[in-house]
Order: sequence, then C-alpha cells, then structure tokens
Amino acid sequence: IDNSKVESGTLESDFDFLPAKTIPDPAASKPSDWDDKAKIDDPSDTKPAEWDKPEYIADPDAKKPEDWDDDTDGEWEPPNVPNLAYKGEWKPKQIDNFNYKGVWVHPQVPNPAYQPDDGLYSYDDFGVIGFDLWQVKSGTIFDNVLITDDVEYAVKD
Repeated sequence: IDNSKVESGTLESDFDFLPAKTIPDPAASKPSDWDDKAKIDDPSDTKPAEWDKPEYIADPDAKKPEDWDDDTDGEWEPPNVPNLAYKGEWKPKQIDNFNYKGVWVHPQVPNPAYQPDDGLYSYDDFGVIGFDLWQVKSGTIFDNVLITDDVEYAVKD
C-alpha cells in the first residue's frame, strides 16, 4: 500500500497449485510399541457405588388421571423428570502415561511428482481482478489498480 509492503507470499508456498515438495515416506510406519497418549485412565481409580443413578426418574408427585382407562389408554406410567442425584457418566481420573513417547511424526521424503514451475504466476493477460473487502464505513472507492512485477514501474509517478 502506497509503495510499502504489507503482506507477501508466493503462489507456490501459499496455494496448492503444484504437488507437495515432500510426501510421507511410504516405507515408514509408526512403530508398534509407540504410545502417543499423554494421559491414561488411572487403574487404581474406581467408580463410587452411589454413582449409578439414572438420569431420569418417574415423577414421584405424578398421579394417575381419574379418567384414565387401562383397557383403552394402556397401562399408565408417570412422566419422567430429571434426577437431581444423577452425576453424569463416570470416567476414571487421568494420570500421566509413563510410556508416552510424544506425537509420532511421519518422516517425509522428496515427492517425485513435484516439479518447480518458475512461470506459475506468469499470464499474458489478466482480464479480471476481484476484491473481497470488508468495510466499516461505506463509500470507499478503489481505482488505479496496478498489477506488475516491475518495482521501478510501480514506484514511478
């Protein structure tokens, strides 16, 4: 903006126009004894006996309606209400895993399909340019857009 660099990048590194320079090594695989879980369940932690309470219970204050007929309406069941003693699903305490080796990183090898393209950005004609703008105040006008790779031409008045 106004001849000062605000952002920069390259088409090759910032977009997927070309195949990746490196790929996961097809000959490498995670060792069978590799443990990548940082935390594990504590084997000495046990679920308390009072933990097993249902999430919903039959409403103890509900009464069977006087006009209820078991023959036509079926057997009456009281509505369910949330159980205030319900504590949720029990999960054992987590402890550090002594066998933890860290996250396994797949080794990378050069991609045989990758070929650098020095003319990736080069076009004979840019027929259209698009802007995706967010404005706080309306009325901003953009004009005199210049696309060039010639710094001397860009800075001249």
